[in-house]
Amino acid sequence: MALDDLAGKARPIGRAVARTMFPVVLWLMVFGCSSNRHSTISRGSAPLTSREFTDLLDAVARGWNEGNSQLAADCFTPDALYSAPPNPRVRRGRQELFNFFGGEKGRPKPMTMQWHHVAFDDASQIGMGEYTFTYEIRTHGIVVIRVAERKIANWREYEVESPLDWNQFVGSNKF
Repeated sequence: MALDDLAGKARPIGRAVARTMFPVVLWLMVFGCSSNRHSTISRGSAPLTSREFTDLLDAVARGWNEGNSQLAADCFTPDALYSAPPNPRVRRGRQELFNFFGGEKGRPKPMTMQWHHVAFDDASQIGMGEYTFTYEIRTHGIVVIRVAERKIANWREYEVESPLDWNQFVGSNKF
């Protein structure tokens, strides 16, 4: 999601960064999500199920699509971290995210978020989603998410700017 591009300035993302996304995501899918050593299931709160994780991501998308910053921000923990490497900026906390998502007045232009694939490991409470996001520019990307207290505690997204719609973007590698 190119939310950092409020002035319409596209973040330059080189081919090298895009090429490095695949091995990182593959490693996370194979090793990161299958291990209990990073379990963030909190004592006193039931862990999220795969279905509930999808519902949580759908609520974030609904908030952005409807211009409802509060709905989107409420999906995050009070101390959530939100980043988009290689950009060094890390947004911290629900209140900062509420403001980043548009605050009380909302964004000056509409945002659209569409999830294409979502995966979640119940044991580690880590999941990911493949998406298309539009706000002044269109991006396709993947986000890796850690859940704690049934909310998003960490959001780390990797994306590529593209004028193509999803089907054109993925080409013949559809699933």
